[in-house]
Amino acid sequence: MSKSPHILVVEDDRDISALVSRYLRANECRVTALPDGRDLDRATADHRIDLIVLDLMLPGEDGLAVCKRVRRHSQVPIIMLTARGDDVDRILGLELGADDYLTKPFNPRELLARIRAVLRRAASGAPASDGIVLGFLGWRLNRVRRELHNADGARVVLTDAEFSLLQALCERPGRVLSRDQLLDVTQGRMAGEFERSIDILISRLRRKIEADPRNPSIIKTVRSGGYLFTPAVAPA
Repeated sequence: MSKSPHILVVEDDRDISALVSRYLRANECRVTALPDGRDLDRATADHRIDLIVLDLMLPGEDGLAVCKRVRRHSQVPIIMLTARGDDVDRILGLELGADDYLTKPFNPRELLARIRAVLRRAASGAPASDGIVLGFLGWRLNRVRRELHNADGARVVLTDAEFSLLQALCERPGRVLSRDQLLDVTQGRMAGEFERSIDILISRLRRKIEADPRNPSIIKTVRSGGYLFTPAVAPA
């Protein structure tokens, strides 16, 4: 990832576009903003674009069509902005090649965290975690509906913060993640709760997914390191 990544923001809402552009520029990003997808090809031809933030509900050609068009000739990372409740459209967006999505309203801080995570993944050559639903040890984590189901199919209720943390762990199995790293990839969503204590959230998750929370086998503590998600994770 370059020191100053060039982000293309395609958003027709002027207030949101201005807010996002200001925040990204304040955090060492270069930004080009467009109100729709008409000039996207020209922008990508004239500039080296590192990532596209793409609104789903654009006038004229919508975000899904734009995403599909981009993927015909480019693998530039795409983060889609969607309205709450648009599960079908979010699924289509991921299937058409979007790398991540963020629901409105959102915290610009979370968008920046998502951008950094996607750019790091792209720079390392690591593939995105494929699949809308991730499975581990019989558990199923739906990344679009933000739901967790156990091996019997029963839904296990998680807070938004707990879900974001579990998703971050599932997307990085077998890696020791420090508390700072977990904050980096999850800090935007429910930031206050995360900042109070990653350890408290880990404890909550263990009570919900571990057979013996006092002797955890799924989320292990690594002394002086952080936390390790031990199961293999695959699209379910």
